[in-house]
Amino acid sequence: MTTGLNPETGVILFAHGSRDPLWRLPIDAVAQEMTRQWPGLSVACAFLELTTPDLPTTVKTLMMQGKTHLRIVPMFLGVGRHAREDLPQLVNDLVKAYPQVQFELVPSIGEHTAMTQLMAQIAANAVTSA
Repeated sequence: MTTGLNPETGVILFAHGSRDPLWRLPIDAVAQEMTRQWPGLSVACAFLELTTPDLPTTVKTLMMQGKTHLRIVPMFLGVGRHAREDLPQLVNDLVKAYPQVQFELVPSIGEHTAMTQLMAQIAANAVTSA
């Protein structure tokens, strides 16, 4: 991500959700770290089910902050039905509901080469440090 942040852009970290309230802590930590590294960047979390807020609620919150470009980052390691079908349908519904907003759905983090490399390093460190 570049340092020349567009003040009209917001980032939504989208995750599955869980009944366990502690489940969301790693997603919240990513949002906090992004805000720490890029103080001018507007970052929010949204969840598919069982955890609040949901995606439409987060979109409305960011729109009220004047955001007109929303980048949705699926925080999924594997690309299953939620990433392939449910999320694109949610985004399509939002595009229809809010034509004044530009929605950008990026690939799931698990598809990113850097994530694969980082997970490999963490797994190898667990073995080599034992």
